[in-house]
Amino acid sequence: MSVNEIFYSIQGESTFAGMPCQFIRLTGCNLRCHDCDTRYAYHEGVEMSVAQIMGRIRAVGCPLVEVTGGEPLIQPDTPGLIKAMLDEGFKVLLETNGSLDISVVDARCVRIMDLKCPSSGMAGHNRLDNLQHLTDLDQIKFVVGDREDYGFARDFVTSGPLGSFVARGGTVLFSAVHDRLSPRDLAGWILEDQIRVRLQIQLHKIIWGAEVRGV
Repeated sequence: MSVNEIFYSIQGESTFAGMPCQFIRLTGCNLRCHDCDTRYAYHEGVEMSVAQIMGRIRAVGCPLVEVTGGEPLIQPDTPGLIKAMLDEGFKVLLETNGSLDISVVDARCVRIMDLKCPSSGMAGHNRLDNLQHLTDLDQIKFVVGDREDYGFARDFVTSGPLGSFVARGGTVLFSAVHDRLSPRDLAGWILEDQIRVRLQIQLHKIIWGAEVRGV
């Protein structure tokens, strides 16, 4: 597998924000979102076996692990790595851009799946078939860059294909594009429309700054 970086930090996103977490950032991505903040993961990486990766995370011992990218599902060994960690008792999160089939991932994994908004330039790549594979563990994330993005995401939640997921208590995250949309504005829109979503702040960027890697 091509690995961009492995590091131990504070989880900055999702419902696990604030918790110590190990991160495995894999190399490569099939999309080119305008708001991407990990472009360095498109190509940079070193080859590691699943056994070598497992050795690294065992050495740290933190039970929470996130597999991210880039887009981790473009590497064929990613589902096997996730299963191996789950089988050893790790709590595993997967960050995926939502363009590839998530059904190949063990259902014990918390799959945090993007639905791309228009300003990303990649909304046409949303794989809506993935919605039928969501479990109560999974989380959906919209990265919102402007009012148009917000309307797109809101409609998905209130009248679109996410309705049943939300109705059964599924977690939907709204995150403002850093330095482009104020979280205050996004919070105001959520409150105005009274939609059942969770406002997400990228905690790691508040703690260490937006440009710092390995956190």
